[in-house]
Amino acid sequence: MWDMDPVRLLFERYTGQSVRNFEELPSSGSNRRYFRITGEDGNTIIGARGTSVPENIAFWKMATHFRTKGLNVPLVLAHSDDFSCYLQEDLGNDTLFSLVAEGREKGSYSPAEKALITKAVRALPKIQFEGAEGLDFSVCFPQPEFDERMISFDQNYFKYCFLKATGLEFSEIELDKDFRTMSDVLMRSMSDTFLYRDFQARNVMIKYGEPYFIDFQGGRKGPVYYDVASFIWQAKAAYSEDFKQELIDAYLDALKAYMPISKAEFMQTLRHFVLFRTLQVLGAYGFRGYFEKKPHFLQSVPYAMENLRRLLKEPFAEYPYLTKLLGELTKMKQFSDLNQERGLEVDIFSFAYKKGIPNDASGNGGGYVFDCRGLENPGKYEHYKHFTGMDPEVIKFMEDDGGVLTFLDHAYELVDAHVKRFIERKFTHLMVSFGCTGGQHRSVYCAEHMAEHLSKKFSIKVRVTHRELEIEKEL
Repeated sequence: MWDMDPVRLLFERYTGQSVRNFEELPSSGSNRRYFRITGEDGNTIIGARGTSVPENIAFWKMATHFRTKGLNVPLVLAHSDDFSCYLQEDLGNDTLFSLVAEGREKGSYSPAEKALITKAVRALPKIQFEGAEGLDFSVCFPQPEFDERMISFDQNYFKYCFLKATGLEFSEIELDKDFRTMSDVLMRSMSDTFLYRDFQARNVMIKYGEPYFIDFQGGRKGPVYYDVASFIWQAKAAYSEDFKQELIDAYLDALKAYMPISKAEFMQTLRHFVLFRTLQVLGAYGFRGYFEKKPHFLQSVPYAMENLRRLLKEPFAEYPYLTKLLGELTKMKQFSDLNQERGLEVDIFSFAYKKGIPNDASGNGGGYVFDCRGLENPGKYEHYKHFTGMDPEVIKFMEDDGGVLTFLDHAYELVDAHVKRFIERKFTHLMVSFGCTGGQHRSVYCAEHMAEHLSKKFSIKVRVTHRELEIEKEL
């Protein structure tokens, strides 16, 4: 048990008051302990004590610099002569993490929660760019910049603390080749900006409705993509794909003042950092769960695995072996058993009306049925009779006419709303059917596009059955 006198003495020396109340705050798991200290005048100050003097110095110097830049960080008031403890402004108890807890638990964030999250993301470019101006990166702890060593450390963290613990066999030589390529890809985005490193909802305080940044002492010079990936793909936040895109758009809009970039270009680079960050997170979960025997960390693994599944829908051509290995990892029984609590499955059918509407095998009695017979029919032309709605000839015919695009936009809007509600209510099945005259062209085209749309937009299982073609597949 630490002697608390140094923090008390620092408070009394700084304020000239006696301590009325001394309350230890919940630990974040680091080597620092925090205390809310109340003086005789009733005002409060946060006292901190940490075992790492260089880390304490880093926080002091970085916070002081950020304040001169007008950034929302706590004002550091005083430190002990040996830098073992310091005092800082009390920003209250409201972290972004606590204020959006209801949405996180429900899997659906309210407009007010989304507004807070978005505000935090919009504030990120300011600390990344303005915070870096004139900052002495040599004070950063434990190192001044993002580099190949840091990348290698985190890759090995994943390999030894998570991957090996799963029992999945792999070639370390082949994996190392892809890890080296990944390091090269990530380092191409190096810039003279501030990389927060631990930008997450627990490290954003909300005061008077505005975001304030804390725990940035682990930051360093590095690429802007890292923090975006850390925040938006934070495993347990489980933001919907729509909301992720909204957050990216908000970030890019704020980024315009510092570094204009197209969304397509930004996303192409960002996905590599999302992959890297996901591997890093799995390494941390593995170390805490498998080696430190703290099973609650393993409860977050399914969320990280879901991020991986979605990422791998577009394979990483740069890392063929890693992509294959991660695909096998996400299919392991021990992780599929832990798969998303929101286990919604959507069955999509194409059919011919003359043969009747498909039966709902789930026992729920059916779902949406969309009539495609009002669309222009390629089947009435001899040239298209031997093709289906999956063939390029029919796809071009349908899209050149244009009517199907408006038709599907309306269908997407209806089904999207249903899927969101079913996920929120933890329902497990939804059925969507498209019918036409023969079940070969229009209904097949629409079923294929609806399946692709839902698979990309939501973390759900989608099955497609083209009944009259006797084709079944899962996305």
